[in-house]
Amino acid sequence: MMKSSKPNPNRRGRGIKRTVQGLMVALSATLGLSAWAQHGPGGHGGMGMLGGAPAHLNRMLDGVNATDAQRTQIKQIAQAAAADMKAQHDVRRALRQKAMQLFTAPTVDAAAAEQLRQQMLAQHDQTSRRTLQAMLDVSAVLTPDQRIKFGERMKQRSDRMREHSDQMRERMQRRDQERLKS
Repeated sequence: MMKSSKPNPNRRGRGIKRTVQGLMVALSATLGLSAWAQHGPGGHGGMGMLGGAPAHLNRMLDGVNATDAQRTQIKQIAQAAAADMKAQHDVRRALRQKAMQLFTAPTVDAAAAEQLRQQMLAQHDQTSRRTLQAMLDVSAVLTPDQRIKFGERMKQRSDRMREHSDQMRERMQRRDQERLKS
């Protein structure tokens, strides 16, 4: 059966819809990367590298045989950094809301989108600097051998998370392929 060469009025609507969906995917990826940087791979207030939740931090400190004095210092470092990250939470939320308003407007303002991107980058940079400072502070408390053990544990954690992410991606791809077949 041959398709009509007449323009389909619904086709333009699908094109706009796909463009908006593409922008939303790009925005989601940007926000996701920003959130990962701000919350760490464990999603715990920017302290993913320091163990995230208190129980995880305790396990990390157990794994490097930290002394009581080291534990106290590192927990203080982590708490101070987490408090700083929490203070930035409202800024991140406002940026996300602004992004949603921008990309769902009848006409997307490219200049405003670029300005928002710059604000997100500045927020990411601020969080990255704070996280790095916390890591440097912790490294000053740990011995070289403890830092090696800590690094090994973080690599193992990262590998597990990457494996989990790969499995999720594969499941989603299979699901999408099955949907296309039906």
